[in-house]
Amino acid sequence: MTGHADKNIPRATYRLQFHPGFTFDDAAQIADYLSALGISQVFASPYLQAAQGSTHGYDVTDPSRVNPELGGEAGHGRFCLALEGWGLGQIIDVVPNHMEVFEPLSNKWWWDVLKYGRASRYAGFFDIDWDPPERRLGGKLVLPVLEDHYGRVLEDGKFRVEITETREWVCRYHDHMFPLTPESVDSSSVRPDHLNEDTQALGRVLENQHYRLAYWRAAARDLNYRRFFAINSLAAVRVEQQAVFEKTHALILEWLSCGIIHGLRIDHPDGLKDPEAYLKRLQKSAGGAWIVVEKILHPGEDLPGSWPVAGTTGYDFLNHLTGLFVNPEGKRDITEFYQKFTGQTSKYEDLAYECKHLVMQEMLGSEVCRLTHRLVNICEKHRCFRDYTRAELEAAVKEMLACMPVYRTYVRKDTSAGRTDAEIIARAAARAKSGQPKTDPRLFDFLADLCCGRIAGDAGEEWMLMFQQVSGPVTAKGIEDTAFYRYNPLVCLNEVGGDPSAFGLSEEEFHQAMISRQKKCPASMLSTSTHDTKRSEDVRARLALLSEIPDQWAKAVRRWAGHNKIYKTDNLPDANIEYLLYQSLAGAWPIDETRACAFIRKAAREAREHTCWEQPDRKYEQALLSFTQNILSDSFFLSDFQAFVENLISPGRINSLSQVLLKLTAPGVPDIYQGTELWDLSLVDPDNRRPVDFALRRRILASLSEMTPEQIMADMDTGLPKLYLISQVLQFRKQRPDLFAPGASYQPLKAAGDHEEHVLGFLRGRQAAVLVPRMVMSFAGPWGDTRINLYKGRWKNLLTKETFTGPEFPLKQILNKFPVALLFGEET
Repeated sequence: MTGHADKNIPRATYRLQFHPGFTFDDAAQIADYLSALGISQVFASPYLQAAQGSTHGYDVTDPSRVNPELGGEAGHGRFCLALEGWGLGQIIDVVPNHMEVFEPLSNKWWWDVLKYGRASRYAGFFDIDWDPPERRLGGKLVLPVLEDHYGRVLEDGKFRVEITETREWVCRYHDHMFPLTPESVDSSSVRPDHLNEDTQALGRVLENQHYRLAYWRAAARDLNYRRFFAINSLAAVRVEQQAVFEKTHALILEWLSCGIIHGLRIDHPDGLKDPEAYLKRLQKSAGGAWIVVEKILHPGEDLPGSWPVAGTTGYDFLNHLTGLFVNPEGKRDITEFYQKFTGQTSKYEDLAYECKHLVMQEMLGSEVCRLTHRLVNICEKHRCFRDYTRAELEAAVKEMLACMPVYRTYVRKDTSAGRTDAEIIARAAARAKSGQPKTDPRLFDFLADLCCGRIAGDAGEEWMLMFQQVSGPVTAKGIEDTAFYRYNPLVCLNEVGGDPSAFGLSEEEFHQAMISRQKKCPASMLSTSTHDTKRSEDVRARLALLSEIPDQWAKAVRRWAGHNKIYKTDNLPDANIEYLLYQSLAGAWPIDETRACAFIRKAAREAREHTCWEQPDRKYEQALLSFTQNILSDSFFLSDFQAFVENLISPGRINSLSQVLLKLTAPGVPDIYQGTELWDLSLVDPDNRRPVDFALRRRILASLSEMTPEQIMADMDTGLPKLYLISQVLQFRKQRPDLFAPGASYQPLKAAGDHEEHVLGFLRGRQAAVLVPRMVMSFAGPWGDTRINLYKGRWKNLLTKETFTGPEFPLKQILNKFPVALLFGEET
């Protein structure tokens, strides 16, 4: 990867989630703590003007303003001064793909489009299809916001006309407000109350707008603007247009030029028409800033080498790390028991394929419909393909999308696919042919040619670009938000960018992944928990242990299920989600009833098997929640369950410490998600966005300087070892940046002796040796004659302050006082 200067690369980042309950002033008050921890840059969630009450900031309504709910410009200024005063830089999260539009008064661009339609000066800012497949919708923007069919809502008197303080005529529907175009209202002879009392007159006014108010279900097929995934309120912007880029990035680029911020995290680049062109324009404007992209890579997939970025936000590293602590030998027993207990026998690959088709049918039909409509027009001009029916073409488009082995390809306009993209598309077409043998295989060949940019003409190129933009949402919604909640053998593997069927990673495979990272993207971000992870790093570390004890786990689940069947209603909940519940409780224990119920209901809705967000099945959900509540108040279950989990806590924490040390020393920039410097047993959002007790963390950090490693380990429950490890290594990185710089070498170390398979090690810069245990559930110690060889000379353990003389180092001495080690050479 290219485009950034080494001086701009952070040493370590700390992610902060801004919202009205955690403002700029709140963040300013912890700047001293973050500096003392060893952080170099705060990694801020988006904080431009967002929807009122936004808890995440990704629903931007005005990119030219700082969010007033966070403290506005004044608060932002105080925050930036506090960071500067404590020697901290700042990385900001950028949202280039979409804007919040269901608060039109806050989004002046969208308001103008609603008011003036195609004539609006901002009509080209949004990705709107003014000539959609349904001719009856032509020229109007479809707004699927109504609780029922339009006519019924109108006749029920739920639309109200008002005049605002600025003398503008508007239509209000509950919390929604829409402008009325001046031509549709004769303000000299009509008053709002006249229209509110005359349904027919009001209907005529609404029919004369540039938008069409519609039942929310219309989004399934008739939406004519591109959105973020299946979220109707987030409309896509055409950032590929120079004017849109300038308007949406002006403030961010000003902050970069002034040195207020020092790097960027780019949200969802896969949604852009041409990510490479956008990133090149951004990097040129950003003056060599450190930039990472939230690009989700499938196993074995690389970030396009032509992108001028430092790398990804770290999900690829996260999955390599998790796999390192999963025992491949447990795969058969875990999977077989899961299948017997739940009756779910589908292969993961097949389930993912089915879930992609499901979300296209139920959630992303509008996107597929637009692709099909354009394909019909293209085929009409190719005599060998014009006789396919619309239904046949739609089925073929869906099949190609479902068979894509990655999120998307990156074929650019006026080019043909490179080797990597061509291979991906060829794989999709081949699978589509085998999966749909009744469909003419030449049709899939034609689609492959379109996807590769081999069909001349603007229409073909536009279809290719649109296909790529739709492919990402189909994969994300089908896999991350559906299949990952249906396929549950070992859910620590169900993480963004992961493959739950890839059970474990060998020591050699991990080293090869890190060597590749060192060569290709040594300044990429390293993450273990994010605001989007399905489970926190400590939950995954604990659940990985189950792969080492599949028999014990199976016996426990059978025991719990046998006892808890008394709490089922009409055999509900089903065994699959019951199995997920037991895993989730084991990973996040101790967890209260409120958190457990919130998670399991969300999991059931995401899975879309028995209930969903759009149409919740109240009976099913009540049975599920009652079951969860009952087992969490059952003394027998709680006693038995806690006894089982107790055996996981200590080894799970050792796994966690190993993960942390690897993240802090592997090639790249380590990121710490807010609060995870102590044990954090969070599940998917909003569970992982709970308030963080920074006062507690500040007190603990201050106390560490006077404690010995033995004392720190004795106070394991408070999380002291994790905070100690992070602070020690980050301060060491500050003192010895040369050992972890992009050019610093990565050299695998091979242990020898009785338990050599239970330790992983590597050298950074030839002078920092990292040693961590693995598969600790099946290894209770002692280390015996297990040893590691290093260069001759004196080596000091950063974490215990002990000094050892090589070249041979017994692990029974090195890992005696603290379970992981970082040795650095004092003399070489």
